[in-house]
Amino acid sequence: MKTVDLVIFDCDGVLVDSEGPLGEVVAADLRGRGFDITPQEFHDRFVGGIMTDVAKRLIAAGADLPPSWVDDMYDAIFRRMSEGVPVSDGIHDLLDWLDAQGTKVAVASNGPMGKMERSLGPSGLFDRLKGHIFSAHDHGTSKPEPGLLLLAAQAAGVAPERAVMVDDSPVGAWAARDAGMGFFGYVEHGNDTKMKNEGVALVHSMQDLQRALAAL
Repeated sequence: MKTVDLVIFDCDGVLVDSEGPLGEVVAADLRGRGFDITPQEFHDRFVGGIMTDVAKRLIAAGADLPPSWVDDMYDAIFRRMSEGVPVSDGIHDLLDWLDAQGTKVAVASNGPMGKMERSLGPSGLFDRLKGHIFSAHDHGTSKPEPGLLLLAAQAAGVAPERAVMVDDSPVGAWAARDAGMGFFGYVEHGNDTKMKNEGVALVHSMQDLQRALAAL
């Protein structure tokens, strides 16, 4: 791995398989408001960007949401995350390998820090990555803008062209492109069609990702 000094991970759908539980929470709330949708439909149609963006798209699609909906959803999601979500198999081994290579790591997520602390905490990932986790809620910039990724690279002292972003969403691909970074679409937990449509390189597991990084 001669051309990469920093690997930036998205959180939900990459480090942890949290998209399913999150979709269940939001879809159940929406059905209770008369907006009939399954968790998979919610994920396919509305996920991407920060939750206020999701709310705007839902309202445009006909959902009747109260002003407090975003805060209410975060409260419900935090409770669900606190019950535990599975980490992606092999992530600890991959991080050990990156450490051995001398490659820096960071997290850049549109989710709030509190949600990541709950989803990453039980596995030890939050403590392991603490100080290198960047939330859109703390920095005033969110994917698909490149700012969050550029902040992570600046903090690591790495030029953007020597960094790679790993994300399961098109917004991550767009942010990496505009930041001048490499990109891998992580599709172990879904989003295959979305990411294929972006024309990006896909990886299906942490082991697959390690092989792809080693080849750079």
